[in-house]
Amino acid sequence: MEVIAKYTILAFVIVVGAMAIGDIVSTKTKAFVPSVFVTAIIFLFGYWWIFPKNIVEVAGFASPVVTLSMLLLITHMGTMMSLKELASEWKTVCIALVGIVGICLGTMTLGQLIFGFDKAVIATPPLTGGVVAALEMQARAQEIGNEELAVLAILVYIMQGFAGYPLTAIFLNKEAKRLQTSYRSDKSKAKNLSTSEKKEEKSKLAIIPPTPKKYATTFVLLLKLAVIAMLAFFMESWFKSLTTITLSKYVWCLLFGALAAEFGFLERSILNIANSFGFLITILMAFIFSGLANATPEMLARVVLPLVGIILFGVIGLMVLVFLAARFFGYSREMAWSVALTALYGFPASYILSDEASKAVGENDEERKYIMDRILPKMLVGGFTTVTVVSVIIASIFKGFIK
Repeated sequence: MEVIAKYTILAFVIVVGAMAIGDIVSTKTKAFVPSVFVTAIIFLFGYWWIFPKNIVEVAGFASPVVTLSMLLLITHMGTMMSLKELASEWKTVCIALVGIVGICLGTMTLGQLIFGFDKAVIATPPLTGGVVAALEMQARAQEIGNEELAVLAILVYIMQGFAGYPLTAIFLNKEAKRLQTSYRSDKSKAKNLSTSEKKEEKSKLAIIPPTPKKYATTFVLLLKLAVIAMLAFFMESWFKSLTTITLSKYVWCLLFGALAAEFGFLERSILNIANSFGFLITILMAFIFSGLANATPEMLARVVLPLVGIILFGVIGLMVLVFLAARFFGYSREMAWSVALTALYGFPASYILSDEASKAVGENDEERKYIMDRILPKMLVGGFTTVTVVSVIIASIFKGFIK
């Protein structure tokens, strides 16, 4: 047992140390170099030369606790958004969809022309979203006995963040500065708009009194959050049985979290009050970086040109189409690009990049909150639209093109 404990704590120190270095670099550069990008680089080279492939698992971040963390964190994110905010984000959904169309146009025109039809088709779904799309395309490639295409599908999913992280950091910093200027030009109006407590007072659905302060312990708050996350988890299969439509449990978590906060059952930003947010986000980020263990130098060498080229063409297509759509939907270019780029990483990076931008630009708590209140809902909704929903649909269509 002592031997196991020794290696567990050593692995934990290394994993958290890599993330800490990312935070330090991000703070030093005022989020110009995002922490997730720095940490991903450390993990990539660490897996090549130093780290054991299972270092994240040895550190205690195995699959069950990762799934639990994801459920709790996304339900928590829902408590940070009012129903009015969620309903008003239809433009964000449209922007995210435009970005997906742009990716597909970029990969299936220039990407197909240069790298061939099969490579463009296999790489497009992972580029539009998350691991489910990547696994579906990998399985299809393996079915036809093409291991190179299978490797490409997974590597696009693993490596796309290297394009998404720095680009989003640049755009969100510019958006944060624009919002800061807006806040300062009309401070009293901005204050009224950004105060979440006032949103809570205006909620006509708040029929459940808040938990008395003496009972609002970490365990009580986590229990309440877990109950809502559990209901959202089971809602996925129940809804599918009634409608044959699959709506991800994580989308239900976001909706149920927002509803529970509106009714007063859950406190706003409940994990922060329970002093549990930081550790849960650490678990989730560690798991995300563990995906880099599969990106060996040999695998990269085999598919490096189509990997880089298809990601590049997809991002160019995204940026061109979103640039044209931003004015139509009343978004700044920077905010629209950031929303669309969530397809390249999703949650929790969407939260971390938003948080870093607000902290880097905001000079006091009020400014940071004002910026975060305007960036985060859009980034979360954009990520769920692309990664959780649309990419799976695209994968189910595109895998039929591989013969």
